Amino acid sequence: MQQSTLKKLSEILGISISTVSRALKDHPDISVATKNKVKELAKAMEYEPNVHAVQLRTRQSRLLGIIVPDIQSFFYHSFIAAIEEEARTYGFTVLIMQSGNSAETEAACLQLMRKHIAQGVFIALTYTTADYSLFYKMEDLNLPLVFADCVPSEQRFTKVTMADEEAAHIAAEELIQAKKKHILALFGHPQLSVTQKRVKAFEEVFQQRAPQTKLTIQYPYFIENSKQTFLDAFKARQKPDAVFCMGDMNLIGAMKAIHELNLSIPQDIGVIAISNGFLPTLFNPEITFIETSGYRLGKTAFAQMKLRLENSPVIENVCVPATLNRRGSL
Repeated sequence: MQQSTLKKLSEILGISISTVSRALKDHPDISVATKNKVKELAKAMEYEPNVHAVQLRTRQSRLLGIIVPDIQSFFYHSFIAAIEEEARTYGFTVLIMQSGNSAETEAACLQLMRKHIAQGVFIALTYTTADYSLFYKMEDLNLPLVFADCVPSEQRFTKVTMADEEAAHIAAEELIQAKKKHILALFGHPQLSVTQKRVKAFEEVFQQRAPQTKLTIQYPYFIENSKQTFLDAFKARQKPDAVFCMGDMNLIGAMKAIHELNLSIPQDIGVIAISNGFLPTLFNPEITFIETSGYRLGKTAFAQMKLRLENSPVIENVCVPATLNRRGSL
């Protein structure tokens, strides 16, 4: 049955549209008798309010958006789960989209969020994002944005990141303590802010504490690229005695290569990773890792968004600490 309109209700009852609307909302100016008549007819005609119209008028959609480069990533999977948990607690629903590491797709996703009247959007930037003008525009249109993990360099935005420098520092210190002399370091895409911060911090520790250590820095950032990079490194005459993996995708690729070469951990090769925390526990021995939890990042990002929606003061840059988990791989 076609949805009945306020106009039709008003025509049947012989009262104005505004009176019908106020009666359905229990406005105190409308008599009980009129309210009952309107509600009875509305029920009989299966009238339902136009939710989208209400949202347009009030801007209270109770919808939050999430845009990430890759939904299948272990890190972003837990990040999304944390936000969704918090959103449900506070009566919000969540619209999740992935950019596929395309700045053009990312912009289209953001425009769609605006069209769906999202009250706020969480964004992890692609490594191709260079133009922030759309983000400025959305903020000017009162669409709060909270950037997480991969964030813009500009200071105007609300940003929540992992302690990237701290995580890289911890990893480097562990490798030095383990007396590793030749380290293959597998990092993510070189244009990502996360990668840049971790590479710089990682190299600084060795320059200051163990300048004689040979570092082979590579940027494979995908599983198969990481595997091939590791295999190529072991074709060289001077083979690495340890591999550092910046993230879970690097770790999976490196472990595939280690298994293919039948290497023993830690006898033939030491392994340490920055990880969301689950993958390192799947191997034997378990991999020593510095935990950068997507779940904790999601919880922290939601807290910032809640403050934005309440128009409360927000710390511009919030950092989630990294935690060392020693296992048997070094």
